[in-house]
Amino acid sequence: MTVIALPRVRRRAPVALGACLLSFAAFWWAQRAAHVSMIDLMVYRAEGETVRAGGDLYALRTTEAHLPTTYPPFAALLFTPLTLLDTSTMRTLATAGNLALLVVFVALSLRLVDHARVEGVWWASAAAVWCEPVWTTVRYGQINLLLGVLVLWDLTRRPGHRWAGVGIGLAAAIKLTPALFAVSLLVTGVVAYARRGPGGPWLRHVRGSAVAFAGATLLAACALPYDSWRFWSRMVFETGRVGLVEDTANQSLRGVLARLLHTTQPGFWWVATAAVAGSLGLGVAVAAELRGRRAWAVAACAVTALLISPVSWSHHWVWCVPMVLILGTRGRAATVGAAQVTAARTALVTAAGTSLVFCSYALWWVPHGPGRLELRQTGAQLTLSALYEGAGLVFLTLIGVRLWRTYRTV
Repeated sequence: MTVIALPRVRRRAPVALGACLLSFAAFWWAQRAAHVSMIDLMVYRAEGETVRAGGDLYALRTTEAHLPTTYPPFAALLFTPLTLLDTSTMRTLATAGNLALLVVFVALSLRLVDHARVEGVWWASAAAVWCEPVWTTVRYGQINLLLGVLVLWDLTRRPGHRWAGVGIGLAAAIKLTPALFAVSLLVTGVVAYARRGPGGPWLRHVRGSAVAFAGATLLAACALPYDSWRFWSRMVFETGRVGLVEDTANQSLRGVLARLLHTTQPGFWWVATAAVAGSLGLGVAVAAELRGRRAWAVAACAVTALLISPVSWSHHWVWCVPMVLILGTRGRAATVGAAQVTAARTALVTAAGTSLVFCSYALWWVPHGPGRLELRQTGAQLTLSALYEGAGLVFLTLIGVRLWRTYRTV
């Protein structure tokens, strides 16, 4: 009898899929055992109910924590279908949906670095589901993975695609932070044009983002004129409504400075630090994009947005997934010469260290919770509660140094 050996890919893919499903099942059980509240999902549903009832969206306070509405009105419109579901069904669908979005998020991240093999997607998803930002995203029923998928779907399209910009525009209409991706593309196009290069592709992408954002925002303005006026004239500037700036979960530079300076208002120091970090981070993203390093540019822009945002909750850092995948694939790439081998080893070590940071849940090892304990943290505690920002700064530095070295060798 002749035995025909199956290709290795065909043998690997089912094993990887099985491992992923097993990991997801264990994750689902762990979430249920932890009695997760999905409190943000309940807020989204309350927003949808307020829209349907014609109530005041930004006067809403819901759940036991009395949480307010913080997203633009367009997001509330998208949440209205949640009112058609009972709580149990809604939570089940939200968990399943986020797990599916994680797989897509991983696949798009690997596509950025040309490593989108099926078995790689399953293995990476099986591991990524256990990192703290993903765990907390599902725990709260958050939309971070949806926003990430919209952005990556947009930025993995071929140049000149007719839908270019739509994903970023819609993501920014739901939550403002993704707008920095459009800013990065705009600066890239302007710089390319100033160098007498083809800046058109980037500028067309920005135009598509602007049209999608404007269309979604105008739709919300037509459906919710009063709420739209209140948000864009007032609420968008009231960052304090989101939560306590010194909260350990706030993994932005503003949160770090608040804890470091033991104050709820870091004021000038945050503005200055955010301005420097934003300029340097955006510069790294633009430089990477101009040199054809789209994956580096996307990750650098995402990290920059997280660092300079007034509030970046730990679950917003789901962008750690493409960060680690970019570093890992860079470290495994074929190398020639001592310098390239050293760079690859550095990337692998950084990928391992970054994975450890986001899978350790170390920021929750410090005093936190009622009583504003974060304002009395010690040196070691301050270090643990700044791990995500530190990882982000190291990532940007590594990309910047790599770009500088390649620039000098050209």
